[in-house]
Amino acid sequence: MPARHHILTFHSGVPFVSFVSGNATAEPERREQREMAPPPHRRALLLLPLVFLVLFLAPPRADAWGKEGHIMVCKIAEKYLSEKAAAAVQALLPESAGGELSTMCPWADQVRWHYHWASPLHYANTPEVCKFKYSRDCHNSRGEKGMCVVGAINNYTEQLYNYGKKTSYNLTESLMFLAHFVGDVHQPLHVGYAEDEGGNTIVVHWYRRKTNLHHVWDVSIIDTAIKDFYNKSMDTMVEALKMNLTGGWSDDITHWENCKNKRSTCANDYAIESIHYSCNYAYKDVEQDITLGDDYFFTRYPVVEKRLAQAGIRLALILNRIFDGDEADGIPLQVQ
Repeated sequence: MPARHHILTFHSGVPFVSFVSGNATAEPERREQREMAPPPHRRALLLLPLVFLVLFLAPPRADAWGKEGHIMVCKIAEKYLSEKAAAAVQALLPESAGGELSTMCPWADQVRWHYHWASPLHYANTPEVCKFKYSRDCHNSRGEKGMCVVGAINNYTEQLYNYGKKTSYNLTESLMFLAHFVGDVHQPLHVGYAEDEGGNTIVVHWYRRKTNLHHVWDVSIIDTAIKDFYNKSMDTMVEALKMNLTGGWSDDITHWENCKNKRSTCANDYAIESIHYSCNYAYKDVEQDITLGDDYFFTRYPVVEKRLAQAGIRLALILNRIFDGDEADGIPLQVQ
């Protein structure tokens, strides 16, 4: 049966469109992404070189953590999945994933140019205050409530509670969106100031390279660490983070997993943490055209390490709660 549109009600009541196959069954299938034909006014652009096309269509915000950061978050999460959750994740992954969730964790950034409605789900804007408030800050540019990274985590968690039931939701997409957005909410500048678009409009030099503050936190700090500390190997950095989780951070994991409301994703708390780190680390002592070097790197890199590790632990926590069935009635996800 051909793919059809389903209007999914976002948690706030805002509708959005997902594409699912017409043969949803009691046991969710692996559902591959279906290409959406570009609208007529963009067909001419397809003749342009690919690099130019990507630059032209890219959303205004950078991709949280970059590809490497998202892969690392999910590699950590995979280690902490329960047996039941790991089996459910395997069942939902597309064949192209090769059985590894981490291979699909950058996916939500890769499809942003034709899932335009999802762009505001990668972040949350705050006024220039060091606090995140869901009722004030979780909306898109049109003021539609729930359209931010916290609302997205809640929404896709709720959708995944339909695992094993007949549903019109594309649960493969739900899983990949959730895994990505849990990473996003832990990147401090994805809960940043609206005025500078989470640091995107703050031009800086990372050592000798001109970039912006948001990109420094998405990519540059991680890339510098991989190059200088881990012999250019992302996998070596992942193993170092895992060792910290069984070593120096082992006493912190229980605190990271703590969710005061047992019937919540606690994504709201993660956003509150991120704006704290934005104010006290990302934005601190930064101005337009500043050059950021060793002082900034060595004082901010520990924050990046910690946020990557926290994101991995918490993604595993959410997936375990979904698929282990401890909450028989599901969890109401409205965040106040």
